Amino acid sequence: MRFLLSRFSTIGLLLGVLFLAASLTPSLIPRDPVLQGILGGVVLALGHLVGRIIEALWRLADMPVLRGRLWRVVRGVLWATVLGTLGLALRYSHVWQNDLRLRMGTEPATGAHFLQVLFLAGAVFAVLFAAGQIVAAFARLVRSRLYRVMPRRRADVLGFLLVGIALFILTRDGLLDTTIRAMDSSFEAAQNLFDTAPPPPTEARIPGSPASVIDWEAMGEPGRDFVTSGPDAAVISAFTGRPALDPIRVYVGRANAQTPQARADLALAELQRLGAFDRRILVVTSPTGTGWMDPGSHDPLEYMHGGDIATVAVQYSYLQSPYALLFETSTGLDQATATVSTIHDYWRRLPEETRPRLYIHGLSLGAWSSMYATTLFHLVNDPIAGAFWAGPPFPSDFWNRVQRARTEGSPWVLPRIGDGSLIRYAARGEGGDAGTADWGAMRIMFLQYPSDPIVFFDPFSTFRPPVWMGEPPGDGVSPHLRFMPIVTQLQLGLDMALSTTAPAGYGHSYHAQDYIEPWVQVTAPEGWTDADTERLKAHCDNGFQVGCSNR
Repeated sequence: MRFLLSRFSTIGLLLGVLFLAASLTPSLIPRDPVLQGILGGVVLALGHLVGRIIEALWRLADMPVLRGRLWRVVRGVLWATVLGTLGLALRYSHVWQNDLRLRMGTEPATGAHFLQVLFLAGAVFAVLFAAGQIVAAFARLVRSRLYRVMPRRRADVLGFLLVGIALFILTRDGLLDTTIRAMDSSFEAAQNLFDTAPPPPTEARIPGSPASVIDWEAMGEPGRDFVTSGPDAAVISAFTGRPALDPIRVYVGRANAQTPQARADLALAELQRLGAFDRRILVVTSPTGTGWMDPGSHDPLEYMHGGDIATVAVQYSYLQSPYALLFETSTGLDQATATVSTIHDYWRRLPEETRPRLYIHGLSLGAWSSMYATTLFHLVNDPIAGAFWAGPPFPSDFWNRVQRARTEGSPWVLPRIGDGSLIRYAARGEGGDAGTADWGAMRIMFLQYPSDPIVFFDPFSTFRPPVWMGEPPGDGVSPHLRFMPIVTQLQLGLDMALSTTAPAGYGHSYHAQDYIEPWVQVTAPEGWTDADTERLKAHCDNGFQVGCSNR
């Protein structure tokens, strides 16, 4: 026990407990006691590590060190202050979390669960501390072997580099890659590929049928759900009171072909087979990381245009968007580039007077990848009619450039861009009609919630607050949220993992009601009125949870 305690750093523990107290403050997404305890253990360990580093640098610089009675008095005062801060944070953490829940329209949690949070934080800290001790022991072993063949200082530097390389290989090329492959395999199995797939459709108009160029079993569950759901002509006609067409939906699964270009070619061939280029509207959309297509976005659009619309999507991953964003960054970009380029190249060679209006769409990671694929050539040379991107992830280059171009004085979470003739923003209850000028030839719309950490995470928030933290809190954001170095970034990182657990209209849970007005703005349905918009909102609100209706 004495050996173990000798490894603890007083300064590190003080800093760690302070970090733990800070982690109890609210961020963007409500946390339950289990997740709060895990986060607390991580920041406790991180604070301890930072304290150890500070101590090591202090001693390396040969700075004076307090000893004896004076150090005991100072240490007692510091512990009393830090533990008092932790006590206050524990007391108010339940209030802060419930305030956030009430802002998002959910029931408040009961009970503070102080002991559960502290127990889990201690357990996580113990595991991380033990892992650190193993790494330290390995480093000492490497250095001891090097001392036999070279001077100590040289051995220390080389030993540090060797241990660092070993850890990188183990985590990046070993454990991390194995974990990613396992996650991909598990999601692939969960999508009911091949032998576990249901019987294919018999109607020739549905991809995956015997007449289709796309294999039904390899399409995967998200794709099969997409092409067989949504409103058909009869349902649309009953709503609009006018004749309607059966919407065209095309989906190519990741397992349908080996390369991004091969999957894009399949998508184009199926569009051609179904006569998609004879429709009035053509939407090229990128799905989320798992391949999911949000019916709350696509179903209403088919009502607006009387079914005279074709939508195509190509899957690029099986991972949830936050994990695909971190671990499979290039796969979505490569697939979206191949899909958009292949379809746009074919579309632009068609007669302008008869080809459909072409739109680009994407949610979450699909928004990032489709933005990346919508290059300057697609916007200037034979330009698309518009784009609608929902929940754009924070690394999106185009989104970041647009954000930085916002009109002075407009908020970061819902900016104004120029006169609004090219780019507008929408949010919960904000339909994106706030331009001071009429729309131009091209219409670009962003839908984002102020409480969405996928959108508003800042990789530089380790030591500086994100822009939006310096502004009045947006819809669903706690006024108690405060910036704290290091801790805030970890809080926002956990928020990203929890972002889809928020109620509809908050976090990364985008609501059908909030897609409708932006789609009206971007695609300008013929003869559509404000009354139609409200009627469609009511229809979707009453008629579906996963889509306005089922085929």
